[in-house]
Amino acid sequence: MKIAVTSQNFRTITGHAGKTRRFIVYQAKENDVPVEIERLDLAKEMSMHAWQGGAHPIDVVDVLITAGCGEGFIHKMAYRNIQVIRTSEADPVTAVTAIIKGQSLPDPEAHHH
Repeated sequence: MKIAVTSQNFRTITGHAGKTRRFIVYQAKENDVPVEIERLDLAKEMSMHAWQGGAHPIDVVDVLITAGCGEGFIHKMAYRNIQVIRTSEADPVTAVTAIIKGQSLPDPEAHHH
């Protein structure tokens, strides 16, 4: 299983998933420790918000963890067969490990625009 986290700083899980261009990708197997296999640092026009369709580098993942996104983003990812999980957990490895072990993550903090 491949799990990506949105991370604009490549250190913590960040929000605004539709506009995010940086992702940390982990390879994970059940009950294993996640291994970082790739960092995506995409051009602005490759954010999901700006993407016009077709194959995308994020298509290789099964799960995407983010600190925040809208329902439209979740539907767009579902169409690509990617499950989106929103969380307030900031540490990528902690979040990915929880998903591998079938544990739930804390819900994201309420965010008002």
